[in-house]
Amino acid sequence: MTDAANTVSPSQLSSALEDYLETIYLLVQQNGFARVKEIAKAREVKAASVSIALRRLAELDLVQYVRREYVALTPRGEQLGRRVFARHRLLTRFFEEVLQMPAEAAGQQACAMEHSLTDEAMNRLASFFEFLGSCSKVPPHLLQTFRTCPIGKEQLSGKGAGVLRPLDRPCAACRERQENKAVVHLSDLKPGQTGRVSQITAQGMLRQRLLDLGILPDAAVDLERVGLGGDPVWIRCQGAQLALRRTEARSILVVKS
Repeated sequence: MTDAANTVSPSQLSSALEDYLETIYLLVQQNGFARVKEIAKAREVKAASVSIALRRLAELDLVQYVRREYVALTPRGEQLGRRVFARHRLLTRFFEEVLQMPAEAAGQQACAMEHSLTDEAMNRLASFFEFLGSCSKVPPHLLQTFRTCPIGKEQLSGKGAGVLRPLDRPCAACRERQENKAVVHLSDLKPGQTGRVSQITAQGMLRQRLLDLGILPDAAVDLERVGLGGDPVWIRCQGAQLALRRTEARSILVVKS
């Protein structure tokens, strides 16, 4: 075994090479072996692309590969492949079980994030699941409540395209908490008043636009000024000045400071 096998770390591998290690690891687990054609089929790439990746992994002593032969993981290659797969499983579970995303979408999102998930983030995510399953203070129907509450249910369904949810749609518990916390529409603030984002009631493209602007839950917002006739509404959020239409500002619920 070369020095490369002892020194190669996850940070030295591209996401593509990590994907190959994960694929080989899964094929070996499922079939007891991995060959180029199975890897190509699983990765949906040409055999030539697989061969190039395998040669690079062999240079790093992460796989044992001879042309047209079976592919085997070295101990370090198996360790790294299992590491990527563990992250994939944990992220998939979070997206699917907690955020209630469809299985296919959850898997795709996990694939996109598994390569950048740090050890610290993985540990905290694992601790979160341990907390859900072990702590007696966790409400027993927490996730089920998220599935049925309009805040979670309607967004997860993907329905709507920039429409607003009627004000009477929140569940009774959400409505009670909003009343207790003096939640108001951002558009109801006066110039100079501040608040913290509680909820965005818009859906579809409008909701995504507001999120992309940095208007996130618990973000501090300052209403700076309002145009003639109420449009536009200038706010400051996350250090940036933003101009919103009044209807957009009305879709943002804030806890008034």
